[in-house]
Amino acid sequence: MNTITKWQVTLSLLALAAAVVAAYLLARPLLGTRAEVKREAKVAMSPTMVERVSAIGQWEFLSISDEELVDTARHGFLGDDELVRIYYGTLRLGIDMGKLGAGWAKAEGDSLVCVLPPVGLLDERFLDEARTVAFHESGKWAEKDKAALTERAARRMKARCLTKENLRRAEDNAKAQFKNLMNALGYERVSVRFEKKK
Repeated sequence: MNTITKWQVTLSLLALAAAVVAAYLLARPLLGTRAEVKREAKVAMSPTMVERVSAIGQWEFLSISDEELVDTARHGFLGDDELVRIYYGTLRLGIDMGKLGAGWAKAEGDSLVCVLPPVGLLDERFLDEARTVAFHESGKWAEKDKAALTERAARRMKARCLTKENLRRAEDNAKAQFKNLMNALGYERVSVRFEKKK
């Protein structure tokens, strides 16, 4: 085979390949096979989703560390006894997702209305007993006296930390995080409300 014939065969094959590609590109819209991404407007809150959200348990939205100096004195005939202790604690504000009411989430299309339990203290045992320091102790004190001092410290911490402002901040954090969770599940518009405290 001479060189001219080889070139003719090669050019013929290239022309044929170009014709096939051109025919495919022209015929593709007529074939009716198109890849299309379509977004469903309606998202349903399935029982599994409800169960998984409920299974979160306690969801913390605000953590407040506090310390309290608490003292007591006992006046006696021979002198006074004093007990001064420093208590440390971390109060965690959030929602117990196990307390979600029936029908807490109502969906309409891409919108969702959620009614959550009120934000509150997640654990009443917030004092860190291991960090309690006896700042000053004179005289003999019974365990019941020390327990009474511990109760006073806990009441003071609650009074200082469970303020309307801190509860509102925890609610704001809860709304933001809950909206993010529901947006990730496919809801575009999410409204979050809280039940009234009983």
